[in-house]
Amino acid sequence: MKKLALVLVVVLSVAILGRAYAETVGATAPITAQAHKVFEVYVDRSSPENHYILSGWMGDYGDIKLNDQFAQDSHSGSSCIEFVYSAKQSQGQGWAGVYWQNPTNNWGSKKGGFDLAGMNKLTFWARGAKGTEKIQKFIVGGIKGVYSDSAVVEIGPIELTDQWKEYSINLTGKDLTYISGGFGWTITADLNPQGAIFYVDDIRFQADPAMKPAIRVQEAMPFYVYQDKASMKNHFIPSGWMGDSDDLKLDTGSTEMPYLGDSCIKIIYSGKGAQGGRWAGIYWQQPANNWGTVDAGVNLSKASKLTFWARGAKGGERIEEFKIGEIKGVYGDSGDAGIYNIILNKEWTKHTIDLKGKDLSYIIGGFCWAMSADFNAGGATFYLDEIRYE
Repeated sequence: MKKLALVLVVVLSVAILGRAYAETVGATAPITAQAHKVFEVYVDRSSPENHYILSGWMGDYGDIKLNDQFAQDSHSGSSCIEFVYSAKQSQGQGWAGVYWQNPTNNWGSKKGGFDLAGMNKLTFWARGAKGTEKIQKFIVGGIKGVYSDSAVVEIGPIELTDQWKEYSINLTGKDLTYISGGFGWTITADLNPQGAIFYVDDIRFQADPAMKPAIRVQEAMPFYVYQDKASMKNHFIPSGWMGDSDDLKLDTGSTEMPYLGDSCIKIIYSGKGAQGGRWAGIYWQQPANNWGTVDAGVNLSKASKLTFWARGAKGGERIEEFKIGEIKGVYGDSGDAGIYNIILNKEWTKHTIDLKGKDLSYIIGGFCWAMSADFNAGGATFYLDEIRYE
């Protein structure tokens, strides 16, 4: 009897030590997926193979309705995920999105994530209810914080069809040793003014020996920064607000006498000096809010110039600079160019930034402007349209 009691004590001690060790390891290192060729994000709602939790609601989160067990016309299995996006801009952001996270609601403040080394792509299936739904981007990784993801890769914008279609995100050569944001998407009211309903299914990481590293190809010209509010040709995002940012109001869908198409960009600058800088400006970035921390540059080497049309509400408004590039950082722009001290006319006028001889092989700052209160007493209102590389 004493011998049995001793054995039980030893077994219990080993179990306790084992649990303590597992908790310690789990707190300092992500769970590994290296032994697998497939690592599931979503199979079916109740599948034990699922990893990550659909918890990271972003932007106008009040515009999103979720049904994670939609049972009609799933791609495979018994269910898929339905998203309904209203585009009402409930939180005033103009965009919304969702992350699959580990652990729940982890925005880089919690230890967790998975070691996905050995995986080199993520595949998923998607379709739209009508077939014209436009998703701004699908993304892997990118969560920042104390425990930041080791990589970020995205694709988009993508216009969905009304039939299930497989999409792939190439992860070859990326550091996937710590990924807490396993999958995500964002959508905008600009691209979907009437809202959108779409479905996703069978989201999984895979190890594909045939997958080759993605090549950053030279983009074809013309390459638009802005064509129209809902244009799929638009690139870069006006997210880099600078200086007295509270002095600015931006409308990317103004219908006040656009130069071409249905809309133009309207910018109102109060000149009040809300942050004390007495100047303000906006960068169009790739992706949003990228100040050189995300490897997402665009190869615009075929461009010899950037052209755009501008006008002032009154005429006489002075813009200190229009420029491209010049964002610094680990993944900063390869080159820059600009024009300076531009006095706007009341009529639409074409402006050109000469890019000949510039290194445009890696551009994250696609377009920028800045103006000063010193030269715009009482503020200024001006308009931009047809911003494009040629």
